[in-house]
Amino acid sequence: MTSGQPTALVPAGRDPAPAGFSFLGAFPAVLGWIPPGLLLAVPLTLLLAQLLHALWHSGRCRYLAVLILTAAGIGLGQLWDAVGLPVVRLGQLNLLPAILFATALQPLGRRLSLRLP
Repeated sequence: MTSGQPTALVPAGRDPAPAGFSFLGAFPAVLGWIPPGLLLAVPLTLLLAQLLHALWHSGRCRYLAVLILTAAGIGLGQLWDAVGLPVVRLGQLNLLPAILFATALQPLGRRLSLRLP
């Protein structure tokens, strides 16, 4: 301890973890293959579905119907971007058309019949 370096808390006989070691194994390598827009689309869909279910429907509509319609709206917003129409982006995820389509589909929530076991 006289050298000013902190001592490592590694059991005797074991090497410390190599540089770049992750407890998740190959997860960071797989994460590099997924486009960032897809990673942002999932939390945006869940957040927007929660907001629309709470504020628009006030709990009168099934959450699964709201979630499906919100996911369809986000998908239509991504299609809007693929066609090349103007968008407002958050990274690779386009926000304005996605939110507009998700909101425009919400009146169909009561008509969407979902029969789950």
